[in-house]
Amino acid sequence: MRSITFSLGLVLLTSAGLASAQSLLTRDNGAPVGDNQNSQTAGESGPTLLQDVQLIQKLQRFDRERIPERVVHARGTGARGTFTATADISALTQAKVFTPGETTPVFVRFSSVVHGNHSPETLRDPRGFATKFYTREGNWDLVGNNFPTFFIRDAIKFPDMVHAFKPDPRSNLGNDARRFDFFSHVPEATRTLTLLYSNEGTPQSYRHMDGNSVHAYKLVNAQGAVHYVKFRWKTLQGVRNLTPEAAAKIQATDFSHMTHDLVEAIKRGDAPRWDLYIQVMSPEQMQALDYDPLDATKIWPGVPEQKIGQMVLDQNVDNFFQETEQVAMAPSNLVPGIEPSEDRLLQGRLFSYADTQMYRVGANGLSLPVNQPRVAVNNGNQDGAMNTGHQSGAVNYEPSRLQPRPQSAHARYSTLPLKGSTQQAPIRRTQDFKQAGELYRSYSREDRRDLINSFGMSLAAADDESKHIILSFLYKADADYGTQVTRVAGGELARVQALAAKLQD
Repeated sequence: MRSITFSLGLVLLTSAGLASAQSLLTRDNGAPVGDNQNSQTAGESGPTLLQDVQLIQKLQRFDRERIPERVVHARGTGARGTFTATADISALTQAKVFTPGETTPVFVRFSSVVHGNHSPETLRDPRGFATKFYTREGNWDLVGNNFPTFFIRDAIKFPDMVHAFKPDPRSNLGNDARRFDFFSHVPEATRTLTLLYSNEGTPQSYRHMDGNSVHAYKLVNAQGAVHYVKFRWKTLQGVRNLTPEAAAKIQATDFSHMTHDLVEAIKRGDAPRWDLYIQVMSPEQMQALDYDPLDATKIWPGVPEQKIGQMVLDQNVDNFFQETEQVAMAPSNLVPGIEPSEDRLLQGRLFSYADTQMYRVGANGLSLPVNQPRVAVNNGNQDGAMNTGHQSGAVNYEPSRLQPRPQSAHARYSTLPLKGSTQQAPIRRTQDFKQAGELYRSYSREDRRDLINSFGMSLAAADDESKHIILSFLYKADADYGTQVTRVAGGELARVQALAAKLQD
């Protein structure tokens, strides 16, 4: 007979068979999970499917973990300005925001990613670089980071990754061992971990860092032709980062050095500027590469960059809460001529960001002044909390002869040929370590020294097995990199070399 003990509201099931069953990974309804590593896609290179209930449930639950602070990107700074298009790229896209000479109002929210709302801005972290363009055809949100790559390539792992970065749930204290336990299973993170532990993980200011879309998007021209694109903001102030010593010194005197720098620069009329560049590939070029260019852990080396415009931020916000806190950025806010690619991480973010903003600021959050588009909103969406609109018509549906709402043919999505069956499987062209090694070798001797020390001291806290697996990733990327971090972390080099020999690049 089963023995069941009730203690402090917890039910402890002592039957060996039932305990074994409970150890299986399940969804919230108790059903077992078949694959928690790969989202379900339409064939090998097709988009992610909405029917993947494990992906959707993980993202929904993750989006609702904090009230009211953002789960990620909680610590932020906002500013207003304009973007001016300078190049004719109509052969690539019909997006009006890129009409040469077109000036578009923008709102930018810079942020840290993992740390909380009142954390020091000196803490090691990627930095969010999210831009809302109030275009003539609606709002376009380019939601990216200062790093050009990300830690994972599939959105189904995003909640797990952030949980690993967040404080230990037992003590609410940081715990590097938990982080490396997770990343020892994620070799594709090697390049972005290198960025994080380099001095690029501690920018000197928001004005002195670049921004990246991270993901590939699609540009669609008036004839429906598709090209893939990555966006990059290049600071005209120059890229500047803090050494570990400089970061510690600033943290002792200034809790908000990056916010102070941006606000004061705009106040004194020293408006920061960034040029916007794109990298473009055709679908045929994408297939010819030895890595998957839709993998968010990869950059596009050797693909030419083209300058297409410039942004200037010349206005501080009038009210931090009403603008910086209530701004609702989401990669799903797109305009005709710009579409999402099949990037598996982006496909999940299309749902997750809009969903978390709806949870955070409400169903009518996009009607708040900072989120309101320049153009009139005209649809049948209605009601919900804090609805401040004034709709007087009888027609809240479509189609209708009484109040027609014509559709725009030029706003139809592009087509994507598909073949094969649905699947849950990793991508084929992983190439997890090559770009990490190239990044390491691009650093100066001084920057390598800081990277080795920062990474090694953090990694020393990991459990023995995870530590050596991570070290083998670094060694596979570059033998000197792995050797030097092994020395600082207190690892065994022969063991690291043996593990690295088994890895596929």
